[in-house]
Parts: sequence; C-alpha cells; structure tokens
Amino acid sequence: MIDVKKKIDEIVKKIKADPKLMKEFADDPVKTVEKLSGVDIPDDIEGKIVTGVKAAMASGKLGDVLETVKKLAK
Repeated sequence: MIDVKKKIDEIVKKIKADPKLMKEFADDPVKTVEKLSGVDIPDDIEGKIVTGVKAAMASGKLGDVLETVKKLAK
C-alpha cells in the first residue's frame, strides 16, 4: 500500500527545491506527480496525491494538508 502522506511530502520537497519542477507541476500536475513518484500509483490514489500537493503548495501548511489527505486515504 502506498503511504500517501509520505509521497506528498516527498513530492512537495522536490517541487519546492526546483523551479523547473514547479512550472511542470503548474502546467501538468498529474504527469509531474507520476514522474516524481517513481512508482506506478493507482489513479484513485494519484488524484489524492495531486490534490494534497496542490494544497500544500498553496497553503504552505504541509502538516495540516497531510492530515486531511491521510483522512481521505482511509
């Protein structure tokens, strides 16, 4: 099983560290998440990860966002 919280955290860190990735994520979030995850993520989980990453990038409050996504993943 994929740890959604962990994947979101990993992806957000990568995107924040690289302006090119930030632009790629803005242009095509699903493709960017697929590329950065390094594993084949089921579509239903991928959508939750994309939503969580978007929320984290917008709010800057990663901890709160991760808790929300964690609840969604249950």
